[in-house]
Amino acid sequence: MLDRPMAANPDLAPTHRRGPAKPNLLTVEDAKALDVKTMADLFKDYINPGQFHFMKLLGFHKVKVERAEGMYYIDQNGRKILDFFGGFGSLAFGHNHPRIIEARQRFQDERRHEIAIAFLSQYASALARNLAACSPGDLDMVFLGSSGSEAMEAAIKVAERASGRKNCKIVHAENSFHGKTKGVLSLTDSPLYQGEFKLVGNTCKVPFGDLEALTNAIRSDPEIGVVVLETVQGGGGIITASTDYWQGVRALCDKHNVLWVADEVQCGYGRTGRFYAFEHHGVVPDVTALAKSLGAGKAAVGAMIARREVYMKAYGTPKTAMIHAQATFGGIGEACVTAIEGLNVLYDDDLIGNSAEVGAYLLERLQAIQAKYPSIVKDVRGQGLMVGLEFHDFSRTLPMALRPMVAILDDKLKGSLSGFVGALLLRDHDVLVAFTEYNRNVIRLEPPLICDEGHVDQFCDALDALLGRGIVSIVKDFIRSQMG
Repeated sequence: MLDRPMAANPDLAPTHRRGPAKPNLLTVEDAKALDVKTMADLFKDYINPGQFHFMKLLGFHKVKVERAEGMYYIDQNGRKILDFFGGFGSLAFGHNHPRIIEARQRFQDERRHEIAIAFLSQYASALARNLAACSPGDLDMVFLGSSGSEAMEAAIKVAERASGRKNCKIVHAENSFHGKTKGVLSLTDSPLYQGEFKLVGNTCKVPFGDLEALTNAIRSDPEIGVVVLETVQGGGGIITASTDYWQGVRALCDKHNVLWVADEVQCGYGRTGRFYAFEHHGVVPDVTALAKSLGAGKAAVGAMIARREVYMKAYGTPKTAMIHAQATFGGIGEACVTAIEGLNVLYDDDLIGNSAEVGAYLLERLQAIQAKYPSIVKDVRGQGLMVGLEFHDFSRTLPMALRPMVAILDDKLKGSLSGFVGALLLRDHDVLVAFTEYNRNVIRLEPPLICDEGHVDQFCDALDALLGRGIVSIVKDFIRSQMG
């Protein structure tokens, strides 16, 4: 807990108070000065004690980030931590890109307006136009929000209304992740996240990448009007599907008058080496969604982009126009300015091309590591700077004599090796990586799109050195880290 109470300065208090007395509040300077132990206490007391348990296992609880720049966090000891986590794809420009900061500062200095609900917003209008310019086909009608979940809620609603089905059903994929708000949670294939919430019931599920299963579902149920798919499954472990599959999805939806929603919240915005991941396959969905890096690492921005025909069917009359209009903070001024500048930087600095080129180098280096440690690394996959590194089940990494005894525990131990490696990469090599929700054996790599080959070498050299210790040494080192 805090070592001292924080009281308001009595000299600054109003002489004739009309409202309640100011509670015991921390100031911005108080927050900046918190030490690691106090931060941990406050997190456990006021945010999420269960989450803290996992942060402690990984050693993340020992880090106080003092500042961040480019590809690196800088902690309380001046240590530079290479960011190959990237906020689950939220940091296309790295940390505190100078052009993004300058655009936001200029907006503030000019005292520009933030909330423009009663009036038209030049910033929201310009951002919507830019998103249409970046989008292929006739994806040109934009809804602005503050998160990926909100953008996907908007995408599902516009598609459902435009589907023409009175009792429209929605198909989604196994191991999907579309958000945690209640609408898209119904399409998120996770018993953990779904908990015991009462969810939307008009959904059905098919295997990801299985065109035959999707075809059978649509043919057998004429009420299916919408198909919702991540172009690359992030939480599923960086899972892609073939061009034949995506072209088949497009043809199938056209044949049966079904609308296709492509969730690009994580895989979009240049991460795979094209602005949208679906562009690799020569197809265009009816509706898509972006978020994460759309806010350029400094703002919370999400967007739904729909074909004009679809949008107008759903909301194209004065009577229906306000059914899903922007919320209070959708299109807020500084967030839109941030996103506008970000899109310009994305193309000015050729970060999409960089993602393709450096991503290919990252895959090449990781494939060499897989070949060097085939009993540890099961698979390397991905596209651009969205890469998954999958380890074998724990028993498979051990000497032959130990495998039968440990194999019965593989399900319970799933994710332990990726956790050990992630924790030791941070502790011993100053590298931060991420994990996946469903296949816990996968380390998720989504570094900023400013990543260069030197950063890839730093990460891969660290990983090579760590795996070179051998599994027994890795386990012992991790256990010692928990006892310290």
